[in-house]
Amino acid sequence: MSSDSKKRLALAIIDFLSTSTKDGTVSSDDKESIEVAQQCIADAFKVDPTDKTAMMDALAGQSLQSIYGVFEKMKQKNTPAKPASPPIKPATPTTPSGPSDAEKAEAESLKGKGNAAMAKKDYPSAIEYYTQALRIVPNNPIYLSNRAAAYSSTTQYEKAILDAQVAVDTDPSYAKAWSRLGHARFAKGDARGAMEAYKAGIEAEGNGGSQITRNGYETAKKKVEEEIAAEADNITPPSGPSTSRGAGGAGGAGGMPDLSSLAGMLGGAGAPLGGGGMPDLSSIMNNPMFAQMAQNLMSNPALMQNMMNNPLLREMLDSVGGDDGEGPGAGGGGRSMPDLSGLLADPNIAEMAKNLMGPGGGPGGAGGAGGDAGDAAGSGHT
Repeated sequence: MSSDSKKRLALAIIDFLSTSTKDGTVSSDDKESIEVAQQCIADAFKVDPTDKTAMMDALAGQSLQSIYGVFEKMKQKNTPAKPASPPIKPATPTTPSGPSDAEKAEAESLKGKGNAAMAKKDYPSAIEYYTQALRIVPNNPIYLSNRAAAYSSTTQYEKAILDAQVAVDTDPSYAKAWSRLGHARFAKGDARGAMEAYKAGIEAEGNGGSQITRNGYETAKKKVEEEIAAEADNITPPSGPSTSRGAGGAGGAGGMPDLSSLAGMLGGAGAPLGGGGMPDLSSIMNNPMFAQMAQNLMSNPALMQNMMNNPLLREMLDSVGGDDGEGPGAGGGGRSMPDLSGLLADPNIAEMAKNLMGPGGGPGGAGGAGGDAGDAAGSGHT
């Protein structure tokens, strides 16, 4: 395009902009901006919009809008008509393909084999059958719950917890999975978590839950209460040698009586004393009567606890040891021992002494006490 043609086009554009401000195409608010644009175009192309001869030469009695309208009509005539587009069919929603009926039947067959293996206590085979079924039908809550039971039977409690948790997440109404989750948690030492699982199982079963689920809940609840009581009473034995002379210090490792406290108590009975006012344990244990007493105490920690809570016995222990809790003989070197006969005048202490001596009343009863001690030690494991 020559320079003159470009100038005529610039004048046509200026005319179009000017007409647009007059016929209402452009709002009055934008009129000033259009006028500025006209001036900028005129300056850039070195044209004069007020020159009527130049404007007539550029438009030839037409307007830029009418000239462009002719161009659009010519364009439509020269452009072949586009074929009509076929109607767009709505997309068919696709659903993820699940296992076929044949595959589901195979999974059920594998589950049945797993159940049969469980009945025979062949737990590894049961786990394998359930695993194969889950490969066909993933996250099936029944297969997961059954495998959780098999894992628990082989003490693989962490895997049992994982399977049972996925089962209840998939189907929160599946009560048996909640029960198996509670069992696995309890076996792992999580009594609180077990209680929550059993409670959810009871709610899923409805009507107060089954007897098995209720029993599991009560067992877990009792364990939680015991843990809370133990924390409140602070009865957990210290890791090092105990120096406390309170009631909590009556238990040694594994729930056995603290023989150092026993030795301090027996010092009031005229037993040989070692350095610092402490009784000589070797001399005491050579005495058959005291050996039987120690044996009876070891078989009955509750008796030792009651004795340590008796104020007269506490006074006797304080006479052996100091008042600062440092242990026997700390600061009590000049104290006299209480009269054992005076202590036995207390009917409570007399009764405890009778219990200490055993049913035979003398050293001859030690054999029966030894048998009781063995039973007590064995009953400490559940």
